[in-house]
Amino acid sequence: MPPQARALVPLIVPALLVGVGASLLLLALSWVAERIQITLWERLPDALGVSGTSAWWIFGTLTVVGVVVGVVVWAVPGHAGPDPATTGLIDPPLPVRVLPGLALAVVIGLAGGVSLGPENPITAINIALAYTLGMRAMPRTNAVLWVSLAAAGTVGALFGTPVAAALILSEVSMGDDPRPLWDRLFAPLVAAGAGALTTVLVAHPTFRIDVPPYPGARLIDVVSAVVISTGAAVVALGAVYAFPFVHRAFRQLGQLGHPVLMVGVGGLVLGALGALGGHLTLFKGLDEMKELTEHAGEHGAGNLLLLAVVKLVALVVAGTCGFRGGRIFPAVFVGVALGMFAHAVVGAVPVSLAITCAVLGVLLATTRQGWLSLFTAAVVVSDLALLPVLCVAALPAWLVVTGRGSLDLAPLRGVD
Repeated sequence: MPPQARALVPLIVPALLVGVGASLLLLALSWVAERIQITLWERLPDALGVSGTSAWWIFGTLTVVGVVVGVVVWAVPGHAGPDPATTGLIDPPLPVRVLPGLALAVVIGLAGGVSLGPENPITAINIALAYTLGMRAMPRTNAVLWVSLAAAGTVGALFGTPVAAALILSEVSMGDDPRPLWDRLFAPLVAAGAGALTTVLVAHPTFRIDVPPYPGARLIDVVSAVVISTGAAVVALGAVYAFPFVHRAFRQLGQLGHPVLMVGVGGLVLGALGALGGHLTLFKGLDEMKELTEHAGEHGAGNLLLLAVVKLVALVVAGTCGFRGGRIFPAVFVGVALGMFAHAVVGAVPVSLAITCAVLGVLLATTRQGWLSLFTAAVVVSDLALLPVLCVAALPAWLVVTGRGSLDLAPLRGVD
């Protein structure tokens, strides 16, 4: 066996353990959040004889959720980690002492209808645990190894495939490593595969939405794809530019009073936005985008644009006022709504093409990660016939977003 292979074999078992553990923790926190969500939005309103989708229930619940998360941020020992607006998907390990508060804050936010996904905090928790336990078990290993294993395992579990982890890690610097790419990705891919397989076997997740299949490439489709992807990127860049200003406003509010006031006001604003946009603009957005496409005939162009704008504004507010969560999943909902809007305006554009290109543009602007954006857009519709058109549509959209910020205050960085 070559020396390179002998160096990789000992990493297989740790990678499998980290991948499975990352998936199980994700599933456990998601399960708890879902149970609380059912209580808040179904059982409690039914017991009171009201509708859980009514405007006043949405407003009141999100306001209360904001206050509760604010209390967690303020009162739980170790608090709930750093300012979430300054964190990315893959960051250096957090101290273990902040993990209970972070887990509690993200569960309450997910259950309470906040427009954020689980990806950032779940990845941070898994990285911290893998790093702490891994360095104790194998103290001579490089710390970067445990970060990459946990990140890959979590991303694989979130997307249900190791491909997503490979694409994301290929865009992130993980230190100065002269080895070939596949040697560097070998152990993370094992972790990603284990995490993805665990999630698939336990929860059977799927990103795919049910829309008519793409009828086949036409020259005019290339023009449509470029216009939609670039237009969606421009719309999302509005949120990117607004992000630091909204964040500064909430920070000033927190300095004037208390973290509970800051996050509580954020919850109140989210409640008002939710009352305006309706229940489809709540939560992380994956189930909601499937519901949106299943009842596409019930939504006109104006309503689709309203849903996209409300969700995008809610994403900015939730990401800046102190709620814990990620921005990728809600951004996908924004892209789906914008794509359906484009199809509603110009019916000759296939809806599958419009949705994938809009998702691509929104994710390019909000994440500035090309492979992640391309992969997610392709997975949403899962039609390989769209891939060549998507690759072309990504290029002008990337020219619009490159060199600009993303939907956070953290630079695009790796773990050195």
